[in-house]
Amino acid sequence: MPQLQVRDLHKHYSKSRSWFRREYKQAIAPLSFELAAGETLAFVGEAGSGRTSLAQILSGAKARSGGQIFLNGKELHSQNHHQRSRNIRMIFQDPATSLNPRLRVGEQLEKPLRFNTNMTAAERINTVEKALVQVGLLREHADFYPLMLANGQRQRVAIARALMLEPKVLISDEAFGGLDTTLRAQCINLLLQLQRKLGLSYIFMSHDLNLVQHIADRVIVLRKGKVVEEGTTDEVFAHPQHEYTKRLIEQQVLRPRN
Repeated sequence: MPQLQVRDLHKHYSKSRSWFRREYKQAIAPLSFELAAGETLAFVGEAGSGRTSLAQILSGAKARSGGQIFLNGKELHSQNHHQRSRNIRMIFQDPATSLNPRLRVGEQLEKPLRFNTNMTAAERINTVEKALVQVGLLREHADFYPLMLANGQRQRVAIARALMLEPKVLISDEAFGGLDTTLRAQCINLLLQLQRKLGLSYIFMSHDLNLVQHIADRVIVLRKGKVVEEGTTDEVFAHPQHEYTKRLIEQQVLRPRN
């Protein structure tokens, strides 16, 4: 059984309203996909392709207009935020803005534990410290404010926060675009290590095809909210079938896959 199943998921926004009817703009056409345990699936496409809307819907930050989401065969309901927040977590794009500058790192990592578990204060502190060490930071970083950390360290805090409730699926929406090449490589290698250790499944939203080629098992190409191509990473990059996919690949100089 796939870990995550998405069936006919779609999203539209109210565009305008006339005397006779309401008009809608389609952000995501009905799409379906599956994600196996320990697998990495990437969604690629230009700005406006629907990647961010899809990430927000899957993580529960935005409501879907229709469709179903199943985790290990159990349906995830839009209204059940507790159910969604434990199992599917987001690594945010910019930790400099997603982390509260007025709260210490430990307080921010502890918050999801306080609202979603029955842990004691001592257990929460211990869990926070373990999470920091797990992402390559020190226990002492729990007492730091985000502005006291370097960019790469803040991104590691963002990864730790996403892991606090032991989710099954992590979603990354251009989470490493603001890092330089070295820091980006370090964070990606960290995610690969965590995936092997914890059996995590990843969904990557990215326009960086070199990153996708390096980390993804399968690729789905979106254009204006519609799926135009999908397949294994090797198949899509070596033999793209759709003209849009070919154009995306031609726009970037791809490095050989290891």
